[in-house]
Amino acid sequence: MNSILNSFDLYIFLNEKNLIDSKYKYWWPTNSDFEVFIGAILTQNTKWTNVEKSLENLRKLQLFDLEKLSTVDTDVLISAITPSGFKNQKSVRIKKICENILEEFGDFETFKQNVCRDWLLSQKGIGAETCDAILCYACHKEEMVVDSYTNRLVKTFGYEFESYDDLKAWLEYGINENFDKIESLYDYDISLNMIYCRFHGKIVEFMKNQKKS
Repeated sequence: MNSILNSFDLYIFLNEKNLIDSKYKYWWPTNSDFEVFIGAILTQNTKWTNVEKSLENLRKLQLFDLEKLSTVDTDVLISAITPSGFKNQKSVRIKKICENILEEFGDFETFKQNVCRDWLLSQKGIGAETCDAILCYACHKEEMVVDSYTNRLVKTFGYEFESYDDLKAWLEYGINENFDKIESLYDYDISLNMIYCRFHGKIVEFMKNQKKS
């Protein structure tokens, strides 16, 4: 295994493996910010393949809308998201956060532009990983996502962190300090947010491949 001194080295290590393509601009498997937002909540404690089934059910019901989800009959929502597990709990949380976004921000676009990490973390059922996934992938803010794949990968290089925030800070620091070097790897303009998205995506895809081998 290569010697990794910082998260920039880790990015380069992963980048050389051609782990993700450009089908989805931000790696997350949809180009709809609202789907990302709902998917980030549904994916808690389940596999993404299960979330895709729930998203398809919501799509058929034409429920990808704050007002529709905040007022939908709870039993209808529970039925739609059943494949994702914890259906009762997640249905309540989805309805409530949609209500709160409407009350606080008025619409989803305003929410994307103005939401902060503290507000999201104050919402019932939104932990650090879900919060950062929403901010990074749905709101396109400069927040790195940390998940169990990330923890396992950095441990293979001898790094252990006491908290989610400590690991997140380590990941972000190496990228920020070497942004110009990463930018030069691409033949198009790339934002810090997009780098965070792709970095997390590379980690996930690398770890999935390790499980298969």
